Amino acid sequence: MKRVTLFVNGTSSNGKVVALYGSLTDLLSVASSKLGIRASSVYNGTGGLIDDITLIRDDDVLYVSEGDSFDDASKTKCADPQDDPGCPDWFQTHTDWLTLNVGGCCFTTTRSTLVSKEPASMLAHMFRDKDVWGNKQDSQGAYLIDRSPGYFEPILNYLRHGQLIINDGINPLGVLEEARFFGIEQLAEQLENLIKSSQPADDHSPLTRKEFVRFLLATPTKSELRCQGLNFSGADLSRLDLRYINFKMANLRAANLTHANLSGANLERADLSSACLDVCYCVCVLQGANLQGVKMLCSNVCVCVLQGANLQGVKMLCSNAEGASLRGCNFEDPAGVKANMEGANLKGVDMEGSQMTGINLRVATLKNAKLKNCNLRGATLAGTDLELPPSLSPPLSQNCDLSGCDLQEANLRGSNVKGAIFEEMLTPLHMSQSVR
Repeated sequence: MKRVTLFVNGTSSNGKVVALYGSLTDLLSVASSKLGIRASSVYNGTGGLIDDITLIRDDDVLYVSEGDSFDDASKTKCADPQDDPGCPDWFQTHTDWLTLNVGGCCFTTTRSTLVSKEPASMLAHMFRDKDVWGNKQDSQGAYLIDRSPGYFEPILNYLRHGQLIINDGINPLGVLEEARFFGIEQLAEQLENLIKSSQPADDHSPLTRKEFVRFLLATPTKSELRCQGLNFSGADLSRLDLRYINFKMANLRAANLTHANLSGANLERADLSSACLDVCYCVCVLQGANLQGVKMLCSNVCVCVLQGANLQGVKMLCSNAEGASLRGCNFEDPAGVKANMEGANLKGVDMEGSQMTGINLRVATLKNAKLKNCNLRGATLAGTDLELPPSLSPPLSQNCDLSGCDLQEANLRGSNVKGAIFEEMLTPLHMSQSVR
């Protein structure tokens, strides 16, 4: 929006600043109301008759008449405003041209430009009153300002027309520092918003499948791919070859790892809660990982290390975890969601000291498994096979060890517990719980 200052023709005092909008007729109507005359003509400062509102620029000084010709008495009175102390301050401000030497580059502008747009800024205070700040001048009379000219130019243009325009190759951060230095708060706020909107996405935003595949393709096959601590939340990593990748402490929450090959991968302390690992091949390290609510239907996690992992509500139906280390894992979900490992192959698995309250191990194979000191209260072990084959009898191997387990209210109906070790049970094992 433009603004202009109106004077009655032949005067240079008692002017009115008005907003410029609509047509020339609208301007004459506003002038009549503000100046108390019947405005019919508008002249510029040199006496030119204005017949088109588009010819009027922002901050122009206009003289309004009731039809009489232009009276240049004001111009005659103040022919040299710098040398005439009787000339009105407003007139001096709008007609006083200045040259600024900013870092060796000269800019010519009016005093009005420097003081009107941002009256509280340092520039306004420097040039509102003459010589109040004792501004230094060069041999040509230009005022010296020790700042960067490249960053000052957008600021001067902003003071001229109110728009923030930064040419290519100019860093907005530099312009922001200049705006702050000169105390131009509105411009500084615009620059801060511009810089914020142009910044790249947050480094912690989840990686997409496209970004990760590009990452994979750019990495030589013999190089170690380090993805520790990265955010793959909700990412689709299905059917990818993820062998030997370091995902330590990575966020894989709700990620899709269906049919992915995680052989040799390091998922130590990674967050895999609610992730899908259906039909996944894992011979990897998941020590301390969070696998709460994860789906691992028909997955192969044999020889996998999940020691101390959080497996609350995990679904590992028909998965192959033969020889895996699940020592000290937590399968117990406080919300009541029970872990489901029905039909899983847990031969030789080490689950010593794990919390497995209510877990479903129906028809699972637990031959040679180590379940010592596990909490299996309320667990379903119906139809499980704990018997060691005769060909692998001790000392070549060991029977399923349930020593020190809590099997209160556990369901062992139809289980094959021949040769299993039930020493130091925390609660009595009733015969009704095991019928084979």
